[in-house]
Amino acid sequence: MDPRPRPAADEVIAALRHWLEQAVIGLNLCPFAQAVYLRNQIRFVVSEARTETELGVDLETELHRLHTTPTEQIETTLLIHPYVLSEFRDYNEFLGEAEATLLGAGLVGEIQIASFHPQYQFAGTEPDDVSNYTNRAPYPTLHLLREASVERAVQSFPEAKTIFEANIRTMQSLGHAGWKRLGIGPA
Repeated sequence: MDPRPRPAADEVIAALRHWLEQAVIGLNLCPFAQAVYLRNQIRFVVSEARTETELGVDLETELHRLHTTPTEQIETTLLIHPYVLSEFRDYNEFLGEAEATLLGAGLVGEIQIASFHPQYQFAGTEPDDVSNYTNRAPYPTLHLLREASVERAVQSFPEAKTIFEANIRTMQSLGHAGWKRLGIGPA
């Protein structure tokens, strides 16, 4: 049993909003996020799942909700799961199941899943490599994105392929101390 206190859903959402405002939008890690955020088209969902199976059910529910809800109401969904997959290795292994859920729902090509985790680590990097922080959120999070929205965003931003490299440079310039000053999580 995990002895850590369980945060309330409103605390979890507040932490994700702070992360979005300070890191994702504030550091321009995703040039497409600000407009969607300001239009209030991001659905924040805190999963109560305590097992991977329960999270899979929540994921399937949110995939269908995103797919069937007009874009004007929900452009994208952040499925935050603070009570399961707290270890990055477990989370990373679950991503295969998440993709299988997407396939099983018949939504490949309609929705894609991006991943964020407090311990995120890109392959080939050390755990404390500051480049990992581009994908570090306060809680494990599955980001559900409409493919059509991603395509529109990429068309409106001709240098979309350079975003990843720019984010690495931003994080290297910011460093661990700069990240810590953002008040998002451990540096």
